[in-house]
Amino acid sequence: MGEVDLRAELPHDKEPTLRLVPEPSDANHSGDIFGGWIMSQVDIAGSIPAARSARGHVVTVAVNSFTFKQPVFVGDIVSLYADVVRIGRTSITVKVEVYAQRNPVEEECVKVTEAILTYVAVDKNRRPRPVITS
Repeated sequence: MGEVDLRAELPHDKEPTLRLVPEPSDANHSGDIFGGWIMSQVDIAGSIPAARSARGHVVTVAVNSFTFKQPVFVGDIVSLYADVVRIGRTSITVKVEVYAQRNPVEEECVKVTEAILTYVAVDKNRRPRPVITS
């Protein structure tokens, strides 16, 4: 069985939705960044194109899938790319891909997480409302 190459390249055709560097307080005792911290960042990144598409406030209603492929470490540059994949009557589904750039001497990039989340557009009373598409 051959060795699996886990390296990836950042998508060069678009800007990241969110980019940040995790701190030691975001890590467990083994030095891996908490999965919950990553999930939080994914939710924030996913909400940005969802709110733009809804032209207003959205709330997270489902995490349809979430896959951790590689660990994230303190000091990694974490880039999150979020794209709308479906717009329903009141809902917006977003795919988020997360990459980590590490090892500045011999820089490497790995895809660490991917997720699909669903958001619902809400009105001022936090009730579902139709997504405005025009």
